Amino acid sequence: MTASVELRGLRKTFGQVYALDGLDLTIQPGELITFLGPSGCGKTTALRCVAGFEHPDTGAVLLDGADITAIPANRRDAGMVFQSYSLFPNLSVRDNVAFGLRIRKAPVARRHARAAELLELVGLPSHGDRYPHQLSGGQQQRVALARALALEPRVLLLDEPLSALDAKVRVALREEIRRLQLSLGITTIFVTHDQEEAMAVSDRVAVLRAGRLEQCATPAEIYDRPATPFVAEFVGTMNHVPGTLVGDKVRVLGRLLPVDGPAPAGPEVRVLIRPEAVLVAPDEQGAGTVTASSFRGASARLRLDLGPDGEIIADVPGHESVRLAPGTKVAVRLVERPVLVAAPEAVREPAAA
Repeated sequence: MTASVELRGLRKTFGQVYALDGLDLTIQPGELITFLGPSGCGKTTALRCVAGFEHPDTGAVLLDGADITAIPANRRDAGMVFQSYSLFPNLSVRDNVAFGLRIRKAPVARRHARAAELLELVGLPSHGDRYPHQLSGGQQQRVALARALALEPRVLLLDEPLSALDAKVRVALREEIRRLQLSLGITTIFVTHDQEEAMAVSDRVAVLRAGRLEQCATPAEIYDRPATPFVAEFVGTMNHVPGTLVGDKVRVLGRLLPVDGPAPAGPEVRVLIRPEAVLVAPDEQGAGTVTASSFRGASARLRLDLGPDGEIIADVPGHESVRLAPGTKVAVRLVERPVLVAAPEAVREPAAA
């Protein structure tokens, strides 16, 4: 039921715009990989090329080593779940799930048995006789997921399936999707622009920018060891602090830290630092001042004024926020670990689509 997917040098243009610009990527059997990036980065176009709804100008899509680039979408052995659910309003839930089997002229008993099996799998065993308008958004998306699985596809394609749902339902459903994917062992491509969503469900995350792959790695590696300043900027929150290169290290906020990866021509650079790598303590003689505090339960986010070094954001344990109220003078130091550096003039891109 599972398969490898390989994208080889995919290029796709729309007018003068490159939606895909030489995309190369291999997805292993049973892996859930997420295409992540801002609007216009090519993630949905790449998914649609795998599905067969778009055809690349050049390059190839391979399924278990076989070139399927020219094969029509209905013969690609892939199940797709869309953002808009796309359920048939005049069909019951049971018939929506079994629609693909009906098209393939499967016997009625087989269709109903398969629909019942899948509705049980997605947690809607008693909803077979209902119609889409009688379901919540989350329930409709579960039905869409069951329908995509009805033909036992070798690849499951999810095109921003949770973006139309409210936050609480999104979290519950993404966990359900991951549970199902792991239990079925099905190769899955998930498209989203939501960083938290990508990090929560994926074996690997492929970060795209302008039709090209910036980095493909585990969520932990993407977050802790971003390959480029763009990835560092796009995934999570990142501070930009002025620093000076000293050999293979950088001097920043009074510390000499090792540089992670290549460094631009120096000596002046900007150092990229995660908020949790900023350590803060009350200190009347400290060089920083807390200007804002946002309590988040287990943690609190502080905005600090460092004078000539500008502003910096720090994440601290929630209980620390009481003694780090706005106006508090603080000492600031950095966790001892390698940091990513970039040229001072490097463009900072928005972290959301």
